[in-house]
Amino acid sequence: MADVAMKPVDPVRALSRRELRRLDLAYQPGFKPVAWFCILLLYAPILVLAVFSFNENRSVTRWTQFSLKWFRDVIANENIQAAALLSLQVATAATIGATICATLAALATTRTLPYRGMGLAYIVINLPLMVPEIVTAVATLAFFALGRVVLGLDLGVFNINLILAHMVFCIPFAYLPIRARLSGMDRILEQAAADLYATPWQSFRYVTLPLLTPGIIAGAMLAFIVSIDDFTISQLVAGPGQTTLPIYIWGQIRRGITPATNAVSTIMLVVSIIFVSLVFFLGQRRRR
Repeated sequence: MADVAMKPVDPVRALSRRELRRLDLAYQPGFKPVAWFCILLLYAPILVLAVFSFNENRSVTRWTQFSLKWFRDVIANENIQAAALLSLQVATAATIGATICATLAALATTRTLPYRGMGLAYIVINLPLMVPEIVTAVATLAFFALGRVVLGLDLGVFNINLILAHMVFCIPFAYLPIRARLSGMDRILEQAAADLYATPWQSFRYVTLPLLTPGIIAGAMLAFIVSIDDFTISQLVAGPGQTTLPIYIWGQIRRGITPATNAVSTIMLVVSIIFVSLVFFLGQRRRR
């Protein structure tokens, strides 16, 4: 009885549900109206764009009736097809390269003993997330120009300039889900494989990699959607004839917004929502 009486009480559990809600930011006065206002401010323009992409009238401000003709025009437009194909090619190549680099970086920062400079390595990997995208684009353009002048490299062949620029920018987006997956994995199975005389490669091939696959897929999808939607880096790095879909949309907007532009934007929006939703569901599966 004395041991029970002297057992320490957890202060968090001792708080009542009402007191916990009082400490929660979501229940603070005025939080919900501000949150709904921010959501409306962010997503109302996107909703208007999607709705008017189904407008039969050529005007983007006056609704007449529902129609799919602008989507048919977009699908039949050869310029849009070429721009979409280039975006897919660049995004696919950049995603593969970024995912491989991100996986290696995640292994080097989670499956090794702490070493001097690990914190610096983590900062360098995530630097593209902290540096403004326009700065990254200008630096990349200057680097490619220096390579052309000093070494005579023409990276415009096979769209290597766009692929490299997108790959570097997408590495941290692929790295974060992969590293989160590795950090949440129990190392007992890897240690058990080592106890059963598995080599480091066998342990990685048959234990670590299968468990890491959901994180790799999530990181790859996130990198792909970031690459295919990128405009700033593509606008500065792209050379003659390298017109990605965001660059094409920008060129059309400079001539005036049309329902066809809204239709292209809606298609890209749907693709982005699908990929982001898949990343979210993979993350929920990992937590379960």
